[in-house]
This record gives sequence, structure tokens and C-alpha cells, in this order.
Amino acid sequence: MSPVRIIALVCLAQTLAQIGAYSIPALLPSFIDEWSMTNTEAGWVVGMFYAGYTLSVPVLVSLTDRVDPKRIYLFGVGMTTFSALGYALLADGFWWAVAFRTLWGIGWAGTYMPGLKALSDFIEGPGQSRAVAAHAASVGISGAASFLIAGTVAEWFGWRWGVALGGLGAGLAFVLMALFLPARAPVPAPVAAGAPKTALLDFRPVLRNRSALAYSLGYCVHTWEMNALRAWVVVFLTFVAANQGVGNQGGAGEGWVSQWLTPTAVATVMGLLGVWASVSGNELARRFGRRRYIFLVMVLSMAVAAVIGFASAISYTIAAVLVLVYATLIWADSSSLTAGAVGSALPGQRGATMAVHSTLGYAGGFVGPLAVGMILDMAGGASSFAWGLAFLHIAIIMSVGPIALWLFKPADLDGDRGVNKTRD
Repeated sequence: MSPVRIIALVCLAQTLAQIGAYSIPALLPSFIDEWSMTNTEAGWVVGMFYAGYTLSVPVLVSLTDRVDPKRIYLFGVGMTTFSALGYALLADGFWWAVAFRTLWGIGWAGTYMPGLKALSDFIEGPGQSRAVAAHAASVGISGAASFLIAGTVAEWFGWRWGVALGGLGAGLAFVLMALFLPARAPVPAPVAAGAPKTALLDFRPVLRNRSALAYSLGYCVHTWEMNALRAWVVVFLTFVAANQGVGNQGGAGEGWVSQWLTPTAVATVMGLLGVWASVSGNELARRFGRRRYIFLVMVLSMAVAAVIGFASAISYTIAAVLVLVYATLIWADSSSLTAGAVGSALPGQRGATMAVHSTLGYAGGFVGPLAVGMILDMAGGASSFAWGLAFLHIAIIMSVGPIALWLFKPADLDGDRGVNKTRD
């Protein structure tokens, strides 16, 4: 199968697998009301997806260095199908929601990076970073659409159908990959004569790779802020709309904004902007130097994070626009960070490198949404001040990314214009 067809197949499968990924954040205001959850409990529900991912991804992605990634991928989409349909059919409160979202995260751990590993094994050389960007775009487009799709379906048929659609999409992804993705034996890591074989979960060689580690640390805080925004954006904008008297009341002269830019619509536009920013960002990183570009984007996103929550006291329009600006900055370095880690991996260690990258990233992705919920509750519940603090903590956490880039000085990749071409 040609590289173009491989890219098209994997990207289509990932689009289908991700079609229900953010149905739960999209419908979170309904769950909070229907199940009488606190903000902290809501944070657990959305965060456990990333906890399940974090706990399982070291094993599942590392296995792709030893077995065909296709087998891991099929397990992942099968688990996604089971957990999405289980949530839709059985969830009736906090604990069921937590259980199925955890399983959903395990399914995504067997789907996202193993799918990228299957793709990158077929696409080598300078074109690899563009294939990674295309993969990120397919995931991003589908994830963006999942907000609006879930909200629309739930409005017409109820939230259970809004969630079930994600399980049906993952099931179709299983069929496509099972039938059409070629099998591919893993390439063993080179081992010096007399040296012991590396154990499955021995990540010491990866952690010694300072270039890959720098990109992965940046990805950790990047995913912290990305998932915090993605998990809470609908709840945040719903609060702003109510606080500013927009919506059915049409107050503050913003009725047209709330009519067309509803919270779920903003979340969808946010995701689509993120796809564009992610793909364009990788091209800009290739042109201007990956490390320099990522550093600048992170500093700008910190500046927006510091003010966005406090904007809820001013205007729904301003808050919605800031969400879109912030999302563009967040996603602008997404594929650049992942491509940097993948491209910095040593021969035979790509799966292990991606496992470390994903583990660090989704550990941040678990803590970010939970921290927002806890800060809201500790600040006395939803208020403009509480939301300001919730986003301000992200700006502080994000400083880890630029510091890691400054300390470890990661290498640029083949095809990048940057001057640092050596890998530690």
C-alpha cells in the first residue's frame, strides 16, 4: 500500500475513533445538573479519561516496539467502542461515569499513539513530520466536531444517543483497520554485542535522550492546558452567558452572539482552529526552528491564560473571542511537540519514546481538568474571580515548558531550518 493510502486510512480511522471523544465535556453541564455533582466531581469525570490513558499507555505503546502496532490499535478501538456504548446505556451517576470514562481512556491509549506508530513506521524521512501533522489534524477535526455533534444529537434525542455515537464510530474504525491496514513486523532495537536486552518498561534509554525528553516535558504542560480548556470550555461559557444575561434574555446587546456562538459551537470552532494551528504550526516550526517557535508560542499562551478567566466579568463576546485566541495558541505547538519527540527517537526506541511522551502528556491532561474543578470549589463555586484563578494556575504551570526547552536545548529535525541538528 502506498504511503498516501496509509496516511488516508489511518487518518480516517482516527477520525471515526475520535468522533465521540469530547461528548462528555460537551454535555458536562447536563451531567452536573442531572446528577447533582460538584465541580470537583465533574473534574474527576472528565479527568479519569486521561488517568486511564496515563496508566495504560506505557505498556500499550511500548508493546508496539515488539508486536505489530495494528494489534494494539484493534484492542484500543474495541475498548473505546465498549466504554462509549456502556456509558450511553448504563451511566446514571458519578461512579458509573468515572468507571466508563476510565475504560474509555484505556481505549484511547491503545488507539492514539499506536495509530501514530503504525503510520510513522510506514512513513520515514523528511515527510514524517507532515504525516504526524496530518494525523493530528484528523484527530483534531473529529474531536472538534464531537462537541457540536454530541450537543446537537443530545438536544434532539437525549444525551445517551449523543454519547453512543462515539461508540459506533470507534466500531467502524475497528473494521477499517482490521480489513485494510497491512501487517508490519516491528524493527528490533540494535543491541551491542554482549549487552542485555532492554526490558519492556525500561525507559532509562529514552529518559537519557535529552532532545526527546525536552519535547515530552513541553507536551506534558501543553496537554495540561489543552485538556483543561477542552474539558471546561462549555461549562465556562455557559457560566459567562448566564452571568452576562445573554441567551434567551438577549441581555447586554449580545443576544446574537449567544444565538450563533453557543458554548458548544464555540468549542467546535475552537477545535477546528486548533487543527489549522497545529498543522500550520508544524510548518512554521520547520521554517523558523522548532525549539524557537515552540518557546514563543508557549509564552504567548501563558499571557492569554492569565487573563481569560477574569474576562467572564466583562462580556460573553470577549470571553468567547479569547477562548478562540487561546485555543489557537495552545494547538499551535501541538504537532510540533509530538513530531519533535518522534523525530528525536533513537532507532528501535520509537514506541518507548512515544510511550514516555504520551504518559507525561496525559498525566498533565488528567491533572489539568481536575485542578480546574478543585480551584472552582475552593474559591466558593463558579464566579468570575474563581474562573480567573482556575485559568491563572495554567499560566503558572506552563512555565515548565519554556524552562525545559532552555535547559535541554532539543534538536531540530530533518527538514527543519533550525541550526541545532545534533541529538543528545
